[in-house]
Amino acid sequence: MTLLALETSCDETSAAVVSNGQILSNIVSSQIRLHAEYGGVVPELATREHLRNFLPVTNEALRLAQITSHNVEAVAATQGPGLPNALMVGLKAGQALAFVLRKPFVGIHHHEAHLYSPWISGQPPAADFAAFQPNVSLIVSGGHTLLVHVESELNHRVLGSTLDDAAGECFDKVGKLIGLPYPGGPELDRLAAHGDPKAYDFPRPLLREPGDDFSFAGLKTSVRYFLQKNPTLLADPQKVRDLCASVQTSIVEVLVTKTIRAARRIGVRCITASGGVTSNSALRRDLAAACQRDDFDLRLADKTLCTDNAGIIGVLAERKLMLGAAPTNLDADISPNWEMRSVAA
Repeated sequence: MTLLALETSCDETSAAVVSNGQILSNIVSSQIRLHAEYGGVVPELATREHLRNFLPVTNEALRLAQITSHNVEAVAATQGPGLPNALMVGLKAGQALAFVLRKPFVGIHHHEAHLYSPWISGQPPAADFAAFQPNVSLIVSGGHTLLVHVESELNHRVLGSTLDDAAGECFDKVGKLIGLPYPGGPELDRLAAHGDPKAYDFPRPLLREPGDDFSFAGLKTSVRYFLQKNPTLLADPQKVRDLCASVQTSIVEVLVTKTIRAARRIGVRCITASGGVTSNSALRRDLAAACQRDDFDLRLADKTLCTDNAGIIGVLAERKLMLGAAPTNLDADISPNWEMRSVAA
């Protein structure tokens, strides 16, 4: 099967061609520079850029895969969650193309696509679902932090989720408090590599609570008050690096500890992690160390597949069709607030 996938849920315009589990092309046009001066994504600007970039990105994906639209046997697009107008661009374009080509269409929950992205590896990237095993999965993507028990392929249940600020939001908001360029998370990670993670003691929200939910708003507030009490700290480059390392350690410790704890409780022997924050070097390092210590198999999404991209959308859509899932109606609407709990197995 040859499938064209589209992704426009936030500020990346992406198109990919997937065939038999292999990603033949995966083009992503990022809008980071456009939104940087505003310190965050401006939905109206994001939508305009999607409209501007959609055709060039899609044509390039087809060209690199060495096919034309007439070779496409199915079409997929992100249906949610995301920015409403941004989602509309990719979803409606995908539905229109499927209608014209008379091919099946699949609307995908992009967190579910992240959920299965750790099973994609190699060059060119290809899914290895033959190696699949039950797992506890940590998804840290944009405004969401989720712990999910994946019992079998396309059969999963959410264990815990974000109560307020997600891990990625906390990274970016703390970066903004410090004065780092947008997005703050990657820059904070870079500075933290040269800082002392024990320099400042910040809270580990919900770390000792028995549940699997996450909350990082209190940590962000704690950093704000800390900076108010120490107004000269930001003038010292080394103290800024120490601050970054200390905040990062707090976030990563919560993510790693709660993930390992959930896997132990449920009794699985495999842990996976995906989403944009999974690119964070400390998270990858500490999660790997914890899994090695406790004898868990670990699968991390490749860094090239951590941020939103159509490649992972296409792999999941093709897998669903191959396993007999029904196509999505061509008049289905976007689902900006679509929760993982409501995704059909």
